Amino acid sequence: MRRWSFFLWLDLRGILLFILIVLLVVYFLNKKDPPNFPPGPPALPLLGNIFNIEPKQPHIYLTKLADVYGNVFCIRLGRHKTVFVSGWKMVKEAIVTQADNFVDRPYSPMVNRIYSGNSGLFFSNGKVWRRQRRFAMAMLRTFGLAKNSMEQSICEESRHLQEAMEKEEGEPFDPMPLLNNAVANIICQIVFGKRFDYSDHNFQSMLKNLIEMAYLEGSMWALLYDAFPALMRHLPGPHNGIFSNSKSLETSIRREIERHKLDLDPSNPRDYIDTFLIEEKHNRRNEQGFEEGNLVLCCLDLFLAGSETTSKTLQWGLIYLINNPHIQDKVQAEIDRVIGQTRIPTMADRPNLPYTDAVIHEIQRMGNIVPLNGFRMAAKDTTLGGYFIPKGTSVMPNLTSVLFDKTEWETPDTFNPRHFLDAKGRFVRRDAFLPFSAGKRACLGEGLARMELFLFFVSLFQKFCFSTLDGVELSTEGIIGATRTPYPFKIYAKAR
Repeated sequence: MRRWSFFLWLDLRGILLFILIVLLVVYFLNKKDPPNFPPGPPALPLLGNIFNIEPKQPHIYLTKLADVYGNVFCIRLGRHKTVFVSGWKMVKEAIVTQADNFVDRPYSPMVNRIYSGNSGLFFSNGKVWRRQRRFAMAMLRTFGLAKNSMEQSICEESRHLQEAMEKEEGEPFDPMPLLNNAVANIICQIVFGKRFDYSDHNFQSMLKNLIEMAYLEGSMWALLYDAFPALMRHLPGPHNGIFSNSKSLETSIRREIERHKLDLDPSNPRDYIDTFLIEEKHNRRNEQGFEEGNLVLCCLDLFLAGSETTSKTLQWGLIYLINNPHIQDKVQAEIDRVIGQTRIPTMADRPNLPYTDAVIHEIQRMGNIVPLNGFRMAAKDTTLGGYFIPKGTSVMPNLTSVLFDKTEWETPDTFNPRHFLDAKGRFVRRDAFLPFSAGKRACLGEGLARMELFLFFVSLFQKFCFSTLDGVELSTEGIIGATRTPYPFKIYAKAR
């Protein structure tokens, strides 16, 4: 019996040794790089560099790696190689000059679990992506930018926001929920055809799920899931919140779609959902993505992009102008001179507010709302920065490295509105200003976001002076997820 147990132990040890040898052989075969492949830091077998990445500030760690390995380098996330591209010139080369080659998204186990198949606006590829992007942009123009009432809708929402701030009656409060409510209501009007009261339970539930999902999608938990999906799928942990939050949001969106079906008038579409449902009836070709499951996911993408980024930018705006009261004073003096304190601002005022416009752009640059970008995939063998990038390689443009590029910005690490002003105080555009990315995967709602930022910002500083608790300097570090979020802070809003 003992002899049998001994042989059984030997067999078990042999099997484990065999499995280990196979895994190491697979790793080293996979690790072998083609000639002239981008360099990178040493990686652990099977694990790669994933545990080298600073979880709280991964964009800073990845930006600093460019100082060591150059503007095109490779790190390994588990067994998968990812090429990171840094600096304005190389990022432009990848996403603008070679836009066609780096337009597709690579396979992601996490994304595929939410967006099964080729679906949604952000993670789809090919015909579905092209058709759905064109359709979404047309809807944003129809129910957003080109609709004369959109400016009026934003200003009306600004009034609701101001009233909510006035209710604080001079006491310190957290501005994040109020800004989230106001900004989300703009995309809700375009997608759902209505705004929500700030106290609406379903609305608040959607925003809570959205905020949590946006954080987790850009966290280390998401990287771990994509690197080790077979293991992470069965483990407890925060990564499971990505999927539970997305399911809750999908349920809420489906409820809105069912509501639309009850009184749909094909001759008079009210919003994005109506128009999609009408298109679905006339276009049954699945290769274009006009089916109800995809409508849910496209709405999810629009809701995420149309609320998170703009709200976060306004939050950073409060922080930077509270920390720099002399800049807040100059903004308000310009607003008073051009608009006054009673007239409602319009987009026609923007050319006459160059300093305010420069401040908004500098908030976007320093706020660095999307620190990295979406993963891209090389459609064919190519070169970047003199390095060979094989077909199918995952590529990540580092937007932080562009917005803080020392060769493009005079004082990259300092909040300085003069980055966007000439010697005569006139507003100037900068090529390296890429908060919305660039190329064919640039933010499809950029025009609407610019309108919202300008009108919300001007309305707020027209009506209030903002400050914080005595002796407190608000932190300019952020919480990193898919977007960069300020740490919780409290402010005073004093009516002017």
